[in-house]
Amino acid sequence: MTSQYRVVGGMRRWHAWLAVTITAAVLGAEIAQPVMARRRPIEVANVAVQRDLVYKRVNDIALTLDLYRPEEVSGLLPVIVCVHGGHWGAGGKERCPAVTLAQDGYAVASIDYRRTTTAPFPAQIEDCKAAVRWLRANASTYHLDPDHIGVCGYSAGGHLAALLGTSGGVPELEGSGDNMEYSSRVQAVCDVAGPADLLAMTNLGPKPTFAIEGLIGGPLEKNKAKAIAASPIHYVSKDDPPFLIVHGEADRVVPVEQSQRLYEELRKAGVNATLKILPVGHGAIQLDALKDAEVFFDATLKKR
Repeated sequence: MTSQYRVVGGMRRWHAWLAVTITAAVLGAEIAQPVMARRRPIEVANVAVQRDLVYKRVNDIALTLDLYRPEEVSGLLPVIVCVHGGHWGAGGKERCPAVTLAQDGYAVASIDYRRTTTAPFPAQIEDCKAAVRWLRANASTYHLDPDHIGVCGYSAGGHLAALLGTSGGVPELEGSGDNMEYSSRVQAVCDVAGPADLLAMTNLGPKPTFAIEGLIGGPLEKNKAKAIAASPIHYVSKDDPPFLIVHGEADRVVPVEQSQRLYEELRKAGVNATLKILPVGHGAIQLDALKDAEVFFDATLKKR
């Protein structure tokens, strides 16, 4: 069991095109932009992409993912599920920066899930779990390693990634539909600036409160049980997978205390957890977190 709790200074130097891509992704979740500009997919060199693969149907809604894989595939690929941010009610699979990890020997599945404008919680986590089951059910078709699946998410996506990691086997969050014979558990979690305890975020101003109330389907004071049920910290147990948690110390959207508390609970349960606190705000955190995620997934998902 290992742990890490440290402040890292400075920003790594990245290729200019990657910095621009990530900046666009952050802005797309925070400010209004034309729909076509916001939804333009990320293109990754030397990576083959299969777009809009349907992993689940809910009534008349087709939920899809984009699957990024190295152009040259040798053996089974470890998988990273990329969960986009956007306060659970915006954003999309086209703008997940972690898809660039496909250049380093991973299959990366960037998924869409039902937004809160379509359905409240637990629809979002049910969809994430359905995507994991679909990947396992179709592993042989796409040369995926069903025993080495991780998840990475930022902000609202970080919340869902953490919840996917802590709620493995919780019947109330599994949903229904195809591929239920496959497990929805993941083997590694990278949670970047994600909320962990929704009840503790009640005094952060109108925007975060509005987003949380959209997720749980009503006012926090009248839906405390649902807010607890939607909180990753509520499900922490000793059988949770390894966690990398990255948060900005200057975050004014999701307080850093959210990640500190999740880290502490994971450690108390005996889970292999790493917390990195960086001297940046909510949006800029992605620049450093992506490289940290690669190191983390190399250690947890790639066969030795």
